Amino acid sequence: MRAEALLLILAALLVLVGLVGTLLPALPGVPLVFAGLLLAAWADGFAHVGGGTLAVLAGLAVASLGVDLAATALGAKRAGASPRAVVGAVLGTLLGLFFGIPGLLLGPFLGAAIGEWTAHGELRRAGRVGLATWLGLLLGSAARLALACTMVGIFVAAWWF
Repeated sequence: MRAEALLLILAALLVLVGLVGTLLPALPGVPLVFAGLLLAAWADGFAHVGGGTLAVLAGLAVASLGVDLAATALGAKRAGASPRAVVGAVLGTLLGLFFGIPGLLLGPFLGAAIGEWTAHGELRRAGRVGLATWLGLLLGSAARLALACTMVGIFVAAWWF
């Protein structure tokens, strides 16, 4: 098999793993998508996708980091989360990685709720903050996935048109 074909297969794998990674906090999803697209452009000698398109893709990759942080912060802030709740959400997310999909879904909520409960001792408020933080994380994941799919769409359009 030619080297170009192997590089294109590796690029496609990076993009696929990156798309999955937009939903899993353990993987740097959007950066992997960008790396795969960059590798595909390089493997082709930049014949189909040039520097301008790659600059747009890089900008979207950087924007995804800001969107993700903003969504999580807005979710927590909207509910009036304490700093402990935010730290709890991060710790819950990290610990949740060890428990698969249920851990990834429940970890941020439980972490934020426990953090808020230890800060203020109000169970209802802790639940509200946990839910709002979890919704912020969910919206951040949706935004990352949307940006990654947009990147792939721009790349495909540049490649074929």
